Amino acid sequence: MARPDKVDAVEEMKDKFQNSNAAVVTAYTGLTVAQLKELRRSLGENAQYRVVKNTLTKIAANEAGITTIDDLFAGSSAVAFVTGDPVAAAKGLRDFAKDNPSLVIKGGVLDGKALSADEFKKLADLESREVLLAKLAGGMKASMAKAAATFQAPLSKFVRTADALRSKVEQGGAGTPAPAEAESAE
Repeated sequence: MARPDKVDAVEEMKDKFQNSNAAVVTAYTGLTVAQLKELRRSLGENAQYRVVKNTLTKIAANEAGITTIDDLFAGSSAVAFVTGDPVAAAKGLRDFAKDNPSLVIKGGVLDGKALSADEFKKLADLESREVLLAKLAGGMKASMAKAAATFQAPLSKFVRTADALRSKVEQGGAGTPAPAEAESAE
């Protein structure tokens, strides 16, 4: 029979798996309590880093519908549950792991899809969400301006041509009779 405290722990982690955008599994052997505290601070408010028990975490992940990361729960394990921007959390983990080689990213899940450690490192190399949205908006604005210029070009060309013809007629036309002269010649 399952102990109530373990049932509660599984239920809490199941909720965290279901309510987070990403979950990153790490090995933390060799990190001090002070380093773990620093890691939690570096992840910010959009991620929660928890040292977990492998068996209970596997059960919680499976109950949440995540079965692709079962093999990551071996040895010392901790999970970063990301509720905000996964790129920012991946950058925080990557930067901390550079300074503290004892932290090893094993892999995890992002929006229900399993990601390897290398894929999380690629995710960390992405620019922030705000920068990507700004680039997208700039690209869309540029293409709209280009489209407007394309639609405006024939009209602009017609106006310039008509203006050139009008000024030529006003100056005597250099061999082209003006409309009044053409009528009197007939």
